[in-house]
Amino acid sequence: MPKPFTLSLQDLAPIAEGTSTQQAMAETVLLAREADRLGYTRLWYAEHHGMPSIASSVPEILIASAAAATRELRIGSGGVMLLNHVPLRIAEAYRTLEALHPGRIDLGLGRAPGGDGYAMRALKSGSGEEFSAYLAELMAFDEESFPPDHPFSRVPVSPGGITLPPKWLLGSSGASAQAAGQLGFGYAFAAHFSHTPAAPAFAAYRQAFQLSADFPEPKTILCLSAICAPTEDEARFLATSQAVSWALFVTGEQRHLMPPEEASARALSPQQQQVIEHQSSLWLVGSPEQMAEVITEKARAAGADEVMITTTIHDYALRRRSFALLAETLGIAPRMSH
Repeated sequence: MPKPFTLSLQDLAPIAEGTSTQQAMAETVLLAREADRLGYTRLWYAEHHGMPSIASSVPEILIASAAAATRELRIGSGGVMLLNHVPLRIAEAYRTLEALHPGRIDLGLGRAPGGDGYAMRALKSGSGEEFSAYLAELMAFDEESFPPDHPFSRVPVSPGGITLPPKWLLGSSGASAQAAGQLGFGYAFAAHFSHTPAAPAFAAYRQAFQLSADFPEPKTILCLSAICAPTEDEARFLATSQAVSWALFVTGEQRHLMPPEEASARALSPQQQQVIEHQSSLWLVGSPEQMAEVITEKARAAGADEVMITTTIHDYALRRRSFALLAETLGIAPRMSH
């Protein structure tokens, strides 16, 4: 039975131990094609820096690659960390993508750095307080709305004759939700890493919403972390890769995503155990029936129009299987043209 929400996915382009970066990059295309065939609505790439296990540092390149390999799937950023970039550069990149793949690109924007303090310094990132100014500048470039005496009013954005794709704001608070509504953007809530409930943020977003050309009505996405396998036992075994790798990362040990056999045997410090215990409530793990029930309930409780799934599994084929099981059990119709 079809669910009252659409289903999308996020890809962090994980680099699994025992595989090469080239294999991880090739997998982004395989997953995009599979998502298109399965009937997913959209695929977003996150921007992360300085993380050996994640290859999605430049979303627009992955977007271009995936869009060229698919037909109907919307492809976008989830998100561009705007403070890492001069706004003109983002305006140029996403106008170019929209020109290449009209009507299939999304521009998701986030204020987080996407990396630690060292990466932020290397990127010469702006401070969090500057986000509103960066965003206003991006929109002024796109809408050609700088005052005549502004020095940037003389800078035409190339390519011309086109505007930015639909813009989404990513967040996990009432403040970000309200801002998204006032701007007439879509709003995506990061429930895959935030313990804050999504429903109040979605309510604030809808209350503040001002219609725009891209969004004649409010549109919400609930982002969830999920691992699905034919049985709960297998899903929980596969999930040890994510849990242990995250605990190691948080406590200062950076490495590629480890296989579940190694993760299951890994001795952890009390601090690492605590990291897993704190985060584990955000990781949805189980059989197709269990996942259908919990995802549907979370979407209903939040009032989400769409659910976006991110999945961290060491074996790429099993990760694709997880997305296929979710699509089937949640009643997403495959695209017959593929």
